[in-house]
Amino acid sequence: MEKEDAVILGAGAFPRHPIPLRHLRGADKVVCCDGAAREYIERERRIPWRIVGDGDSIDEDTKRRYHGILRLFDEQENNDQTKSTLYLMRHGVRNIAYVGMTGRREDHTIGNVALLVDYMRMRLSVRMYTDEGVFFPVHDTLTKEMLPEEVRESQTISLFSFGATGMKSNGLMYPLHELNSWWQGTLNKVVSADFSVTAKGDFLVYMPYLQQGAR
Repeated sequence: MEKEDAVILGAGAFPRHPIPLRHLRGADKVVCCDGAAREYIERERRIPWRIVGDGDSIDEDTKRRYHGILRLFDEQENNDQTKSTLYLMRHGVRNIAYVGMTGRREDHTIGNVALLVDYMRMRLSVRMYTDEGVFFPVHDTLTKEMLPEEVRESQTISLFSFGATGMKSNGLMYPLHELNSWWQGTLNKVVSADFSVTAKGDFLVYMPYLQQGAR
């Protein structure tokens, strides 16, 4: 998977693992969801490319000091993660990584992760790097070559169906079947180098990093 065109930093737990930090620090464009801006600036000593959101979780000092890169949208149909994603789309960016989207609020975490499938349906290439592993959406077919490089040698895999039918696998410890609940596809094992998953429709994949790294 090629290098992302931009990274969106959420207002969840600030990343500690070296992998999400590497993506954050190596990005050409960093977009902070509004509540993440101050922590990013203070921790990284860098200014983001843009700060995007509805402005409800950004302090007045940050608004004043960084008004030139601040883009506020007061509509409430989308969360700040999606507002940032749509903003990047309007600027021609289609390959996006997300960090800082998990932790602190479990309800936000579930919503943020699930939105990856929506972004894929918008023809974006997306993945979410946490302090433990990577989430990424798939349409129809998954092969080893499609995995983010950070988890290509990992043996643990979890799959979550978003309406996918006819799910089948090759090279997994536990053969797949129709997934009617999110828990049913979790904690599987890759046992063959040429593993694959096929289905008709969309599903979400989670794989942990092979090495957890320093904390």
